[in-house]
Amino acid sequence: MTVTRDVRAGEPPPDQLHDAGPERAELSFDDFYHAHYRGLVVQLAAYTGDRGQAQDLVQEAFCKAFARWDRVASYDDPLAWVRRVAWNLGHNRWRRLRTAQAYLLRQRETHVAGPTPDRVAVDAALAKLPPRQRRAVVLHYLADLTVAEIAAQERVAEGTVKSWLHRSRTALAGYLRDTTEGVENV
Repeated sequence: MTVTRDVRAGEPPPDQLHDAGPERAELSFDDFYHAHYRGLVVQLAAYTGDRGQAQDLVQEAFCKAFARWDRVASYDDPLAWVRRVAWNLGHNRWRRLRTAQAYLLRQRETHVAGPTPDRVAVDAALAKLPPRQRRAVVLHYLADLTVAEIAAQERVAEGTVKSWLHRSRTALAGYLRDTTEGVENV
């Protein structure tokens, strides 16, 4: 693949910008930028597949070079430094985009089935219990706490917790029997 470079009127050819030797003329940033911007955009456009993004990457690389131009101009090949920065920026953007897309894929809503009729009936029956009895049932059957642990948490005697559980089971049986009458094959 051959890539040609448009030469602007009045611009020195890129070869003159890279004369080797100790008496090398001071490299001006403007001349360097005008001589190499288009070529780098072509390279990054081929890499990214997006000319606009390539222009942004090359522009950002040249901004970084301008901020430290005294040091970059003294390098043997300042163009290699700008090219490496532009490629690194392109790779970093691609990596951030890939990470963001993976995050968005994990955030998709998943379908969760609604509560079963049995669950609705149990929730409704629990809501009808007095708060202390409801708390005792939840702690005993859902949190797997013992009667002694519930008594310590609620600061009551163990016999009181046993009484709450007995009354709760009796009341729940009555509530659930009433709600399931007339329902067959549930």
